[in-house]
Amino acid sequence: MSSSTGSGTLYLIDGYAQFFRAYHAIRTPMKSRVTDEPTHMTFGFVGMLIRLLRNHAPEHLALVLDVAGDRGTFRSRIYPEYKANRDPPPSDLKPQVDRCLELLGHLGIPIYGAEEVEADDVIASIVRQMQAEKPELDIRIISKDKDLQQLLTERVSMLNLRKEPDPDEVIDVAWLREQRGIAPNQVVDMLALMGDTADNVPGVPGIGPKTAAQLIEAWGSIDGIYTQIDDEADLAASKRSIKGKRLENLLASREALPLSRELVTLKADCPIHPINQGTIDDGGGFDLDATRVDPAAIRSDALINDLRELGFGRLREEMQSWLREARGEPDATKAREEDAPAGSLFGNLDAGPTDQPAEGDYDIITDEKALKALSRDLAEAKRLAVDTETDGLLAPVVPLAGICLSTTPGTGHYIPVRAPEGEQTLDQDVVIETLRPILEDPGIPKFGHNIKYDINVLRNHGIRLAGIAGDTMVESYVLDATRGSHAMDALAERFLDRRCVPISEIIGRGKSQIVFSQAPLEKSGPYAAEDADVTLQLEDQLRPQLLEQGFQDLYEETELPLVEVLADMEFNGIRVDADELERQRAELASDCDRLRQEIIDAAPHPFNPDSPRQLAAALFNDPDQDPPGLGITPIKKGKTGPSTDAEVLEKLAMDPGVLTPIPAKIIEYRQLTKLINTYLESLKSAIQPGTGRIHASFNQTGTATGRLSSSDPNLQNIPIRTEIGRRIRRAFIADEGHLLVAADYSQIELRILAHLSGDESLIAAFKAGADIHTAVAAEVFGLAPDEVTAAQRNGAKMVNFGIVYGITPFGLARRLGGDTPVARAAEIIDDYKLRFPGISAFLDACVKEAVETGGVNTILGRRRAIPQVLARNPNERALGERMAINTVVQGSAADLIKLAMLEIHRSLPEVCPDARMLLQIHDELILEVPEDSVEKVAEHVQGRMEGAMTLSVPLVVEPSWGPSWASTK
Repeated sequence: MSSSTGSGTLYLIDGYAQFFRAYHAIRTPMKSRVTDEPTHMTFGFVGMLIRLLRNHAPEHLALVLDVAGDRGTFRSRIYPEYKANRDPPPSDLKPQVDRCLELLGHLGIPIYGAEEVEADDVIASIVRQMQAEKPELDIRIISKDKDLQQLLTERVSMLNLRKEPDPDEVIDVAWLREQRGIAPNQVVDMLALMGDTADNVPGVPGIGPKTAAQLIEAWGSIDGIYTQIDDEADLAASKRSIKGKRLENLLASREALPLSRELVTLKADCPIHPINQGTIDDGGGFDLDATRVDPAAIRSDALINDLRELGFGRLREEMQSWLREARGEPDATKAREEDAPAGSLFGNLDAGPTDQPAEGDYDIITDEKALKALSRDLAEAKRLAVDTETDGLLAPVVPLAGICLSTTPGTGHYIPVRAPEGEQTLDQDVVIETLRPILEDPGIPKFGHNIKYDINVLRNHGIRLAGIAGDTMVESYVLDATRGSHAMDALAERFLDRRCVPISEIIGRGKSQIVFSQAPLEKSGPYAAEDADVTLQLEDQLRPQLLEQGFQDLYEETELPLVEVLADMEFNGIRVDADELERQRAELASDCDRLRQEIIDAAPHPFNPDSPRQLAAALFNDPDQDPPGLGITPIKKGKTGPSTDAEVLEKLAMDPGVLTPIPAKIIEYRQLTKLINTYLESLKSAIQPGTGRIHASFNQTGTATGRLSSSDPNLQNIPIRTEIGRRIRRAFIADEGHLLVAADYSQIELRILAHLSGDESLIAAFKAGADIHTAVAAEVFGLAPDEVTAAQRNGAKMVNFGIVYGITPFGLARRLGGDTPVARAAEIIDDYKLRFPGISAFLDACVKEAVETGGVNTILGRRRAIPQVLARNPNERALGERMAINTVVQGSAADLIKLAMLEIHRSLPEVCPDARMLLQIHDELILEVPEDSVEKVAEHVQGRMEGAMTLSVPLVVEPSWGPSWASTK
């Protein structure tokens, strides 16, 4: 029951309404780097909560939750179809709801609910109770749910919290009158008329919110509407106030409206109960005193630590700022922890890395005597963690700022070679020559975090790092490829319960950011030494887990040796002709200008083809609108009107009834614009002046399947099969006296599928060396190979390439194009699975393994967790099933090419010491080879790639060579 708290304002949060709003507001999934839990909904909800606390300073605050229980709600009992068609919530929602409730607990914000009703009913019951007990109390409901508008009074309003900088929207009696023309006591009738398709409330067909409000405004109520209809029953149709289809629908729905009205009427006499740790407290009731916001009672330690664990840096700072302000404490930038009074915010919690120096026995080596003493100790070390600090990010060319070393957890040394003017450092040459014997000694095991970077930084400065024994970033990846982050800071929090000093505390952010060597050594030195120390501590945590979980062979025999292979490839880079890129850019820019003008000329009015909104007006507006359009029927809606995305344009371009060339030309125009901006200009800017080459990064920990990814720039994104993509490859050239050799696996994923599935027909086709798509088409359609048509071969090809991605009939129909109906595409897929039963059994086995064990394994034992296969949401579950299949096949193909790369890297120096591996793009390797050794190297590479694994089908590699990448095809 309520206490005697005085007047003020009570804010009630409609829990799940805000949870779902936050969930869908952030479309990109987020994960905590520390706990791996999903966080995007939590992030949105916490942001909303901070805005509420900061901007509205609620005196009383509570959250109301749906806790219907096993029996459902009273609405589902009187109408079983009520909400029956709703999809189950996504599987990643509940853990985020639980986390939000935990955070609310830290804030002291109570949660209320009641069984067999909905949150809206509980809110209505709280409102009625407070109106009786505290008539002077103002109540604001945090929601924009139209059902709650029936509760509005002069003291009850609704608040729609919007994203900064938009002002929050207050929905009150005046708003309802202005926007809808009705009063709160008429909302129920409006809701009953319009119904609700999401909740299965019947309503009247064809009547939406605007029409329902207009009818209620005109005749006062549902009864008034039907009284009017009855009074005019004898009038001619043309003279009736309500006529035509609307009248028909109202008459047809007359008997159903009482049910609709009952479903939308909120129940305001519910027994209200507090919810503690997800459990209803039957002995409690709504207590206004318990809702009082008391900053002094907030569990600051737990709250801020949770936000830090979630990775919400900005929100954590905003929450701390609000807490300081609410408690009347000094600003963080003006107060230090040791000066804060007992019980203050700073006295209760770690205010963040700004006030927490690196933890360890760290020193900065700035004189030769200390350097030589350190080198003597290092020479006797049983292991050595190595890290470099640099004034940039591109390892093969970046300047060195200093070297970080550690031999024992808890200790670290930083040896700067560059520092701010006036600070003492050692000469770079002296440091390199002193440390070279140690760093190049293969007998001293070296450990790093992303040690590939340090290998190339040191190589650029004359040191060939030897004895690579561990990389904690790769260890984390092998243990869990789906981990939210493999960065050192995230792993330190996850495995060491340690918060490392962030780099932003050393070099700043944004426009004020400096390079590392410009930071004072008193700050940069401990930070740098900490990196080497934490690397050893992570090694001690992660390596035993690799052994325990059975990943040691994968790590030590494949992933760790691959680090040095990739380092070599990145250091080698590939020569790129900047003049050729500029020629292509100019040609494409000219084509873009021509296309742009042709698009404008074909439109009914001048417009900007780069503007989706203006394009939509040109395509979809009626000819008599302003501006005039072509009157094409929109296919789907976007955020600001009819969509003009790629899918819509493709459908319009293929529709024979659409006579304008604009959709096809826009598709081509966008492709050319993307090529210019994404490839030609970015590729040209990536050429390093000192080498004339692009040194792209090959990321070993960037995908969940085990495949390598490329960045800075992403060379794997250059179109493969288009003419323009081939033109771009003309700019990638060999050094003088050399040629580029390209060697790629033929249909590797299909061959992996044949091996893993054991399907006899598919294996036989590969062993026979037949054209696999023709062979599959012949099998599917029951024809001799020479009877297969081009269309049939294309259909089989689409299924072949799509089967491991869980291709659907709709997807196949779209790929086949033309007028292929979805039903026909479904027949092709069914026939495929019927003719290749081993494949169907294999696909089912992949899904079964994921369901039973929580994940799947590749040929080399690489594992990926796939929790989506257990999701209640059918779409998410189907995604998980596709991921299970794709991971096994694509991940095993990745295993194969990694083994091939390792073997080539080991053996190539004996065949041709001057040949260099440069790129790995999908299933293709690119090497640079002296002209007189090309055939010998190509034959060697082909043999090593084809022999990298023994499968039940032959592996086929097709090497080719030429002066440019384009000429190798």
